[in-house]
Amino acid sequence: MEEEDMIEDETRVNNNKPLLIITEAFEDLADLLKPIGDEDDESIDGLRLDAFCSACTHVSVLFNCLGFAFKFAEMEYLSKVRDLEEASKTFDTLENILDLDVEKETVKTQGSNSRNLRRVRLGLDLIRAIFEQFLLTDECYSLKDAATKAYTQVCAPFHSWAVRTAVYAGMYTLPTREQLLLRLNETDHSVEKNMRRYMEASMPIVEYIDKLYIDRNIKLDW
Repeated sequence: MEEEDMIEDETRVNNNKPLLIITEAFEDLADLLKPIGDEDDESIDGLRLDAFCSACTHVSVLFNCLGFAFKFAEMEYLSKVRDLEEASKTFDTLENILDLDVEKETVKTQGSNSRNLRRVRLGLDLIRAIFEQFLLTDECYSLKDAATKAYTQVCAPFHSWAVRTAVYAGMYTLPTREQLLLRLNETDHSVEKNMRRYMEASMPIVEYIDKLYIDRNIKLDW
């Protein structure tokens, strides 16, 4: 088989594995945060907004695989990512959008780029928490319990009563563990490997975003 044909076959297989695509996208993004050279310097030029949005667009597939329960989260997440994609035509880095909103005192204003970034960060962390709870369970433990714990931990504190009520009610429509594996085109072995890879790759991204706010004296309780 020609090398070009082998690459095409591998690409075709990967395209049928959304979790793998997401994992690799965030590993590439996390690599951008690593200092260049031997200098132990956490200060980098800044995480590019377009690269961040490119990785984040893939995550909506995971919300879709979870079904109706996370439809609101998927819609809100996608809306914020699209807004940030539009902003990336004007701003180079995540720092740039925060600095402008700080200057204009619009960080927490509805529709501001800083608020959108905060909501996208919550979405990324929600997926991480769901994976974490999913892997803590055995095959007899329901995805509903894992997702409920993850949502309560990450997003519920920032959602209105109406949204929380709708999400918790929708938990009963979540797919079974077997159905989720089928939708992701994963086995028990491969799903654990790729979920752990996403958890490891997304954590420095989440921590980096949090630090951007903290360094500007912006609390994370909203």
